[in-house]
Amino acid sequence: MTGTARRRATALAFAVGLVAAGVGVHAFAPDTAVSDIAGDLLYALLIYALVVVLVPRLPALGAGAIMLVWCVGVEAFQLTGLPVAWAAAFPPIVLVLGTVFDARDLAVYAVAAVGAACVDAFACGRSTPRRGRTP
Repeated sequence: MTGTARRRATALAFAVGLVAAGVGVHAFAPDTAVSDIAGDLLYALLIYALVVVLVPRLPALGAGAIMLVWCVGVEAFQLTGLPVAWAAAFPPIVLVLGTVFDARDLAVYAVAAVGAACVDAFACGRSTPRRGRTP
């Protein structure tokens, strides 16, 4: 398996786990600031993983930037009031678009972008063979 295929497969496996964890937090955790932050973090990491699945050759910094732009865009979209209205008609939309704007979420997304990109870059750097080095 090539490094690109391995990165895509790993990101897909993480995405599946992140969806399960996110649904679990949404369904079973009490509605607190901690569960809200956990949900935001899981959502952001899912977006990062999906970006890597779709474009596995994209550098970690690029994937982190796309994730951050997506998450901030969704958060800003909440200011329109449309996500909460749509959620009234179709409750699962909350899992994708949220409901109301919360500035704290922007900080969570920024931390998630930096953390995910650093872990990804480290993992990708460690998985490539080092040429010309002796053990």
